[in-house]
Amino acid sequence: MFSTQQGLGARDRRGKPGRGQFLEKGIRVSRRRIGFWYRLAAVIAKPPLVVLFKRDWRGMEHIPADGGFITAVNHNSYLDPLSYGHFQYNTGRVPRLLAKAGLFRTPFVGMILRGTGQIPVYRETTNALDAFRAAVAAIERGECVAFYPEGTLTRDPDMWPMAGKTGAARVALLTKAPVIPVAQWGANLAMPPYAREEKLRLFPRKTLQVQAGPPVDLSRFHGIEPTPEVLREATEVIMAAITAQLEEVRGEKAPVALYDHRKARAEQRRKAEGKGPT
Repeated sequence: MFSTQQGLGARDRRGKPGRGQFLEKGIRVSRRRIGFWYRLAAVIAKPPLVVLFKRDWRGMEHIPADGGFITAVNHNSYLDPLSYGHFQYNTGRVPRLLAKAGLFRTPFVGMILRGTGQIPVYRETTNALDAFRAAVAAIERGECVAFYPEGTLTRDPDMWPMAGKTGAARVALLTKAPVIPVAQWGANLAMPPYAREEKLRLFPRKTLQVQAGPPVDLSRFHGIEPTPEVLREATEVIMAAITAQLEEVRGEKAPVALYDHRKARAEQRRKAEGKGPT
């Protein structure tokens, strides 16, 4: 099944913007210049995605037609950046994703990442703040910056989002940019995370589901100091919005508490040492 909802743009039956224009609340908006490198990436990636997978896209009307904004996306497969990227590309608002710095050193992949303006993340180094500054600058230029707030593939046994890191909330509170929660499902069935066997399961043909929701309401955090506690609370609000979208996609309820991998590992160590839960 393939579906889109009317809103951000007038689209053809493939979900492609009609004649390079978008319709937002009755106002026609010119398609932004995507650039050579993004178009090259699309030429390479879109044909196999279209052939190998079905698509179910929803909530495109929530993608802002203009101005800088953040998308906060769940992460459950190495394939899902392509799944989400395809969805976002077809809105005409291409994302600047935060990606591990090591990927930028990979032959060809690194060239594409640099050419498309993706943002390297240098973890636990003196350059760790560079990604934050680059994300803020991109939003101030009116671009879309995509965060995977979990910071890595989910470790939740049932593939629900984990507790998030505070980067997306920090950038959102500084820039006042809207945060669009995005849930995706299906890429994890085609390329399961942490699988030791059958790492790629293309058949039967899987459906890549992507759903964007309305902007997350962070207004109660505006105008106050972004202390660690405030950032944690704002992150919880963002993760709850992502999880709510994923509940709609999956048609089932998520656990009340998000999975926390650090707490789970600590609990496993205590059990291994013969200690009770704390």
